[in-house]
Amino acid sequence: MPELITTPAGDARLTRFPTPARTKRRAVLALGHGAGGGIEAADLQALAGALPASGIEVVLVEQPWRVAGKKIASAPKTLDLGWVPVAEVLRKRARKTPFVVGGRSAGARVACRTGLETGAVGVVALSFPLHPPGKPEKSRIEELRDSGLPTLIVQAGADTFGTASEFRGLPGTHRLVGLPAGDHAFKVKKGDPPVLDAVVAAVTEWIETLLR
Repeated sequence: MPELITTPAGDARLTRFPTPARTKRRAVLALGHGAGGGIEAADLQALAGALPASGIEVVLVEQPWRVAGKKIASAPKTLDLGWVPVAEVLRKRARKTPFVVGGRSAGARVACRTGLETGAVGVVALSFPLHPPGKPEKSRIEELRDSGLPTLIVQAGADTFGTASEFRGLPGTHRLVGLPAGDHAFKVKKGDPPVLDAVVAAVTEWIETLLR
């Protein structure tokens, strides 16, 4: 059952994917969506469907602008306002269970900017929009470098917002996984290998490493 949480930017909505009844909860992963869509994104749904069986509870967070039915995402500062109170609630509910934040595209940026503030132990950045398409000079690499937490970046091979080869100067706490195909939404062209299973595997393995 989705849950609404009031934030300074409006109501955010949570959809929880708990671990199975007899599976110990080992981590909680909160994921935000991008500026062009919601939690129905294929990568978010794939993670929500697969990770709980490994003891990783997944919570998909819909930003207030999306809950309100708007079609245009809010400005970055407003996105942060709509995320931080939710993440803080989830961290408190996690208690002693490690709490990880993340998201895809704009949601990844939010998680990088606010991860330390919310008490997370790591950040999952899916399809991080390193730069606007065709404008590599407008890099957002600082948001990744300055996350202050262990950070996983997973990029598709044909992402116009930045492929793995464009990410340089990342700190040793960060891990970059480049996939052989896929666009910004991890959709692949006919004849290319699917990549969603690789996304799930990368996130699962990285969180396992984080928990050791």
